[in-house]
Amino acid sequence: MNRTVRLIVVVLLILIISVSAIQIVQRLFGSWRIDVTQEKLYTLSEGTRNILQALQQPLTLRLYYTKTATLSAPDQIRFFNAYYEYVRALLEEYVLHSNGKIKLEIVDPRPYSQEELAAIRYGLKRFSITEEESFFFGLVVQTELGVTKTIPFFSPDRENFIEYDITYLIDTAVNPPKTRVGILSSLPVMGDDMSGYMAAMMRMQGQRPRGPWGLVRQLKELYADVRSIPTDTEEIRDVDLLLVIHPKDLPAKTRYAIDQYILKGGRAVIALDPFSVVDRPDPAMMQYGMEHKAASSLDDLLSAWGLEMPANTFAGDRVLAGIGSPSPNERPMKILPYQKLTASYGCFNKDVPMTASLNEVTFWFPGVLKKKKDAANLPADMEYIPLMMTTKQGNTWTISSPFDLRVPDYADILRRFRDGTEEQVLAYRVTGTFRSAFPDGPPKEEKKEEGKEDNKEENKDENKDASSEETKPAAEHLSEARQPAAVVVVADVDFLSDVLAYQETIFGLAVVGNNAAFVLNALEELSGSTDLIRLRSRGGYKRPFTRVDQIEKEAEEKTAEEETRIMAEIKGFESQLNEKLRALESKEKELINKTILEEKKEIELKLHEAEMRLRDVKMKKVADKEALKNRIRNFCTLPGPLAVLTAAVVLAVYRAVKRRYSIQHMREP
Repeated sequence: MNRTVRLIVVVLLILIISVSAIQIVQRLFGSWRIDVTQEKLYTLSEGTRNILQALQQPLTLRLYYTKTATLSAPDQIRFFNAYYEYVRALLEEYVLHSNGKIKLEIVDPRPYSQEELAAIRYGLKRFSITEEESFFFGLVVQTELGVTKTIPFFSPDRENFIEYDITYLIDTAVNPPKTRVGILSSLPVMGDDMSGYMAAMMRMQGQRPRGPWGLVRQLKELYADVRSIPTDTEEIRDVDLLLVIHPKDLPAKTRYAIDQYILKGGRAVIALDPFSVVDRPDPAMMQYGMEHKAASSLDDLLSAWGLEMPANTFAGDRVLAGIGSPSPNERPMKILPYQKLTASYGCFNKDVPMTASLNEVTFWFPGVLKKKKDAANLPADMEYIPLMMTTKQGNTWTISSPFDLRVPDYADILRRFRDGTEEQVLAYRVTGTFRSAFPDGPPKEEKKEEGKEDNKEENKDENKDASSEETKPAAEHLSEARQPAAVVVVADVDFLSDVLAYQETIFGLAVVGNNAAFVLNALEELSGSTDLIRLRSRGGYKRPFTRVDQIEKEAEEKTAEEETRIMAEIKGFESQLNEKLRALESKEKELINKTILEEKKEIELKLHEAEMRLRDVKMKKVADKEALKNRIRNFCTLPGPLAVLTAAVVLAVYRAVKRRYSIQHMREP
């Protein structure tokens, strides 16, 4: 075998060994991953992994992306190439942690193909690139039972919630949707439920039956079953989601029903209020001098959840206070109880999906939610996520009694208010293994007074009802939740009312701000599993060039300072010229012309010098950026060749020394 054949055989053997080694490594260590990104972009959260581990049926994920079309597309479309690679890599992590339950398909829909037709049928967003080419970038989740969920388009503004969106699709595809909403309220949020006769009688008396709140009407459009729950109920059942609005003076049995509903896995949004403006007193009560209470609370339940809402205490923030006139004859002023929370002031938690997209939510006399000081005695997995809060200048203000707010003195409230140093939380999301607020079991009902002997028939009926209740099997009491639960608590009720959340127009009910959006987002998020609820936002997949941005910012600050100084000089010269022109007499026209020309020349010279200085500053900025770019390029490209060159030099020196030593050893006798 000559030398050439031997070399060919060696090369072939090296190729075979390399391919075999790659296959073996992929088989044995293919599931091994090392996420070296700072934000752990490619590491799935614990909640997502739990959902994937619990999958009982196969799923197919189809990622539609027109990669071929992007090769000749404009820059606005090619921008999505990096985003696509990130989404694809993240979906591969889903496949890896699903124990074989998830299959990923990458689809590149070409014009007039079956894949393009399928993308259109699934409802994916389509953007025209050319007359024939279209751009798709969406996801389809399909179960073996035919349930299909889609993300029509991976919008960059949802980048931080991409894991939540994908996991939400998977979770809702395999679990039946929650469509039954129960509303428990001491306010007439459901409207006047009257028969046709009673409604006609009210109209004859010049009265009109009250319709349901705008929020209820919107909920009925989104959910199949929206029902009212009595305020004296003993058990809450056949309800997927619970909305508690202004639970004023609820009996112990109703509070116990709410407690047990949540411990059994129910989800609830609870709106409390230290003073509800929409809870207006009954005129008949006012005539008889009866006291009207406009506050609501669930102190025992809040305490069991590790929260508290102090009575007669309100949140305030001068920065967020709305402008209004307390009366028609007064000038507009800041109304401290009227708080307009906005995203620009950082009033919403951007790490939670239900509040990340909110822009403005208006509150009226909002209360304050605080974590209890003895919250350490609660279960270890309890998690408190603030959802809406004031700025750091926010503080609390109090009243001595509710009578102080019968005719509020807004000027005095604002005058007595003092700015604070920390945020005041108006809404919390609480998750964890809750403990019951009734550890000793159901509350004992108070005994009713016995009737007179002449009401024997009524007593017999009551005895029958009592005997039937005794024979009815008692519901199981839970002292602790069997699995993690979730509630959203808000320290205001008025923000849900038609006064702040909606507005009647000639075209119907119109939404105002994001008050209703918050409640709808909360119900939608609570409809998922607990693992899904606990998902947070992810970091961005694009790393900013902070050093470059810093250099540009410093250079721009220098440039701005220089430009400001030069513009001030120019304005000074112009004002001097105008003064001289006004001072000179018209008979000195020649002198005026000579003076103007001389002044213009001086100004032009100074302007030229200033422009040169500005040019030097900008050139320095460009030079700093170019130097940084060269350093980064050298750092990324030179170490590899230098390492190879160093190894080659060391090896060459080693071989030369070894050869010399061998030759010398052979010459020795």
